[in-house]
Amino acid sequence: MEKKNIDWGNLGFGYVQTDYRYVSDFKNGSWDEGKLTEDANVVINECAGVLQYAQTVFEGMKAYTTEDGRIVTFRPDLNAERMENSAKRLEMPVFPKDRFIQAVVDTVKANAAYVPPFGSGATLYIRPFEFGTNPVIGVKPADEYQFRVFTTPVGPYFKGGVKPLTIRVTDFDRAAPNGTGHIKAGLNYAMSMHAIVDAHNQGYDENMYLDAATRTKVEETGGANFLFVTKDGKVVTPKSDSILPSITRRSLIYVAQHYLGLEAEEREIPFEEVKDFAECGLCGTAAVISPVGKIVDHGKEICFPTGMTEMGPVTKKLYETLTGIQMGRIEAPEGWLQVIE
Repeated sequence: MEKKNIDWGNLGFGYVQTDYRYVSDFKNGSWDEGKLTEDANVVINECAGVLQYAQTVFEGMKAYTTEDGRIVTFRPDLNAERMENSAKRLEMPVFPKDRFIQAVVDTVKANAAYVPPFGSGATLYIRPFEFGTNPVIGVKPADEYQFRVFTTPVGPYFKGGVKPLTIRVTDFDRAAPNGTGHIKAGLNYAMSMHAIVDAHNQGYDENMYLDAATRTKVEETGGANFLFVTKDGKVVTPKSDSILPSITRRSLIYVAQHYLGLEAEEREIPFEEVKDFAECGLCGTAAVISPVGKIVDHGKEICFPTGMTEMGPVTKKLYETLTGIQMGRIEAPEGWLQVIE
């Protein structure tokens, strides 16, 4: 398929409407057969459950053009499983895993002309999401829902190269114990917006959230998991029931152990330990890994040995290996790549 006439090298990380999206409605206790549509608009009642009580969950993933010209997505089965858990937590009907994967495949295939070419640095971002559609005025789950998948071509998350971030330890809490921090619900991101705007206004790139119960352990940022490297080269990520189970983080742990031969573990990380790490990064779908150069705790600076100019050596190896797998330059573990065409 001939590609769209887009300046792939100058794409930002924003919404560009593509030709098709997938839509399926849940009514009378079951999902309809679903379809692709050219209509990008959603029309719902003013009293819809999503508008009144934030009953919505979503996923974020990407499609890539590999070195040999294939279009692939990365571990969509895990996105389907995570969305299932999110839906259950908000008392929403689960969109079946097999149908989720097929909807993603069909939507990407229909928009193949928008998948950036290999080597452009750009990708096709995929957003599956579900929300309550029927009028709900009492505080209760909706009875009707819509599941959609749209795509948008995006450029690199960091234009002009990766620059290590400066993070602050925030006094805001991201998620309560036994709350919804472990699911990908819109409400979690809404409550983090004031904190991130405040951080930006204070000159910081992101927030480090500590656990809400004791405020002594590292959790995550508003939209990414932390990843640390010890001085002897061990990869460590925080463990908590209120952390989003990042697919990128889980993949990086596997890469560390099975591709790079590194020791890696997921465990509770006391904030007091952060000053002893050699490297720090944020991991997620958008940027894969964003290096952190400095963490500021109420005026006290923790500066990592890797500095403010480049990724640390272990973080860089992790980044290059995982992106190499995603782009087809490095052989992927079985089942990691879903080939579109």
